[in-house]
Amino acid sequence: MNLKYTLGSFLSIPLLPIMYFQGKKIKKTVPRLQEAEGSDGSTIVSSKKTLRLLTIGESTIAGVGVKTHKEGFTGFLANELAASLQTNVHWKVYAKSGYTAKKVNDHIVDLITEEAIDLIVIGLGGNDAFELNSPKKWNRDVRELIKSIKGKFKDAPIVFTNMPPIKEFPAFTTIIKFTIGNLVDILGEELKKIVKDFDQVYYYALKPSSADYIKRFNLKINPSEFFVDGVHPSKRTYHIWAKDISNFITRSEEIKNHL
Repeated sequence: MNLKYTLGSFLSIPLLPIMYFQGKKIKKTVPRLQEAEGSDGSTIVSSKKTLRLLTIGESTIAGVGVKTHKEGFTGFLANELAASLQTNVHWKVYAKSGYTAKKVNDHIVDLITEEAIDLIVIGLGGNDAFELNSPKKWNRDVRELIKSIKGKFKDAPIVFTNMPPIKEFPAFTTIIKFTIGNLVDILGEELKKIVKDFDQVYYYALKPSSADYIKRFNLKINPSEFFVDGVHPSKRTYHIWAKDISNFITRSEEIKNHL
């Protein structure tokens, strides 16, 4: 039993009616943005090698907030990996806004037609938190997802991105930031445990924050510019996030040895 989750659930019960009405108001005020277009592409450098990349997940991987995937997380990640590893990168996105780990496993994995992949990057957690899924359910669903993907691509490293910074979403109320933000932190802690049970599965556990990004990447940017609609990343944020994930991948000798 997860004591943090149990205690948090007990303390959140009186807040549920307030969260319900606040959530309805947020849905009305936050613009409904489309997913990015162009689900596959390539970054070409002066190399005879090619890295085959798959990205899988929810709205951020689906590129909500930008017009094309070249301007989103996957396109920028491919560019960063190509530059760091000096290899061409062919990429493909399999993602859907609003999807949880279970929905990805149930509705996306079977759609993957590629026969050989070198690297898989997964971004999930926000919708599992929004649906108030328990750590136990999250644990079970993520394990099933990993098993399904490994059934297709046994030797490809799987990298889970860090969890979404829900506590920083400008569109959310203080109560929602507190309850859902704490839950996503708990799910992140659970993910740390899950990946330890699998070979070549990794999780970038650093909690993303605008202050941290501004400091580490020496950015001249207002924190409000990180979000295009108060929830989803802006084009610039996708680039910063992709660079951060690329650094995690390329600085890990264990991952690099399998690429």
